Amino acid sequence: MYRIGGAIFLLVFSFFLGWGSSPVLAQEEPEFELKAEAALLMETHSGELIWEMEADKRLYPASLTKIMSLLLVMEQLEAGKVSLEDRVTVSARASSMGGSELFLSEGDELSLEELIIGMAVGSANDGAIAVAEYIGGSVETFVEMMNEKARQLGLKNTHFCNPHGLHHPDHYSSARDIAVMSCALLEHPKIHNWSTIWMDEHFLKGKIKSGEVFLSNTNRMILSYPGCDGLKTGYTREAGNGISATAKRGGTRFLAVVLGSPTVDDRYEAARTLLDYGFAHYKSITLHEKGAVVTEIPLEKSVPSRIQAVAGRRAALLLPRGAEEKTEEELVLKPITLPLGKGQQVGELKIRAGEVEASFPLVAAQGAVRASQWEIFSRLLEQWVKFGR
Repeated sequence: MYRIGGAIFLLVFSFFLGWGSSPVLAQEEPEFELKAEAALLMETHSGELIWEMEADKRLYPASLTKIMSLLLVMEQLEAGKVSLEDRVTVSARASSMGGSELFLSEGDELSLEELIIGMAVGSANDGAIAVAEYIGGSVETFVEMMNEKARQLGLKNTHFCNPHGLHHPDHYSSARDIAVMSCALLEHPKIHNWSTIWMDEHFLKGKIKSGEVFLSNTNRMILSYPGCDGLKTGYTREAGNGISATAKRGGTRFLAVVLGSPTVDDRYEAARTLLDYGFAHYKSITLHEKGAVVTEIPLEKSVPSRIQAVAGRRAALLLPRGAEEKTEEELVLKPITLPLGKGQQVGELKIRAGEVEASFPLVAAQGAVRASQWEIFSRLLEQWVKFGR
């Protein structure tokens, strides 16, 4: 049963830093000997950071850059501004890219989905340029969109110069920032349809001038690690080997970010070590999905006369393995000033399970405006008639 507090309680939430003094994170910190410059482990449903090493160090992200590029594409798809069936013509600039590629030629025409597959599976740099030009109108505009999204996500140690991740001295990110953009991409579950493709020996056969592509996934953990369904690998000589690896078992999803490993095997071993630790020691329970109705709030002098308060994001707790899952919930609502905008925060939901506690924003499912004097009078008259009966 919910309890509604009378006092205003607002907690400034930082997605990646968690919610403060969680007993889960207060446990003895594990010691890992990872061959990497930076790494971290988090549970994505709860947003809890479990372990970190040099998480804010600015490093070259290589093709982990494509996480942000794919995020922008997914947002454009969700907004209905583009569709997977859209035809994209390959430019001379796109066809001239080196590194991992689909061997595209100028004038080739592919669907947007085929280019997304090339980026997500084969880490195609030519595909990234073609997508950037299509979405942004130009590569430069798309890069501006990438950096603007980085600002919106609160990324403090990230700056993009291109959509693919080939080396540029002013193109950098950090393990923490990559985790945040990875979690944002994971909000679009369709990405797993592409990130889990293992191989296509005849990709684009008959569709490109070069004939076809032997496409194989750069992330071999999707085949070798139970529950792994993404997300992206990266390598350049300057960056070393990196990975943003996510795996889900039951209702629990972990994300391991590893940057600057000397070899491919080192990055996989580091990611496996972190994910193994997470699944062995913790579990996540979800109480409310993002957008789920938590309560209704009556508003005396507004239209409508009541609004739904929904979860602003997934409400989940991270618990130690074996912990009891009995939870208590408390609603803390704030005074509402009209007009009220859709998506505006109207309070918080506090959830406890034993000593573990977290707070989640409640937002308005619809807007509300001040009612006219006649509407208020009519409402009072209706109540008076009902009372008289």
